[in-house]
Amino acid sequence: MNKKSKRKLISLLLPPIGYFLIRLIYATCKKKYYLPKKRLENRPYIIAFWHGKLLMQPFIYNKLRDKPKVATMISEHFDGEIIAKIIKYFHFESIRGSTKKGAVKVLKESFKKVNQEYDIAITPDGPRGPKHSIADGIVSIAQKKNLQIVACNFYADKFWRLKSWDGFMIPKPFSKICLYACEPFSIEGTEKEDAKKKIKTVLMEKEESLC
Repeated sequence: MNKKSKRKLISLLLPPIGYFLIRLIYATCKKKYYLPKKRLENRPYIIAFWHGKLLMQPFIYNKLRDKPKVATMISEHFDGEIIAKIIKYFHFESIRGSTKKGAVKVLKESFKKVNQEYDIAITPDGPRGPKHSIADGIVSIAQKKNLQIVACNFYADKFWRLKSWDGFMIPKPFSKICLYACEPFSIEGTEKEDAKKKIKTVLMEKEESLC
């Protein structure tokens, strides 16, 4: 079997298996949520989270919205294709590409989704890092569309950590997971580097102190 055929088979089989395993892990774990005092207002937001903490984000987002409507920015790499297909099972849409590669196309698509009242989910250190870095894209979208940001994170008391650039975290079944979303905040009128520092500070605040 050649590489193209292998990838086709993986992209067919892995997403439903991945979705099932994510649901199974979540179902077996003890959960504790730390959420904003009120549900998000009826307007678009940016949902930000680290690339290595992607696995539990659908469950956090669904706690923030009565009627979830989100488009997630996902790279056009092969692993991005797998992620896009998995999140489709959660009824999330995707914007393929990144603000580091094909930035104009991705920003235009993001603006279009915002105009259609979608939240935009972004991993500011994705798709290839460095880990816990903040790319320009989240700042550009937030400021040009005047969107507030909700930083999300989770931690587990027992987990596997992949040897990937992002240290991808997978909670172990029957562990305790703490899931967090901050109060919405704005970076309107903030210089780019200061805005990036603020986003990183909020995302890092609960990095390993949730449980």
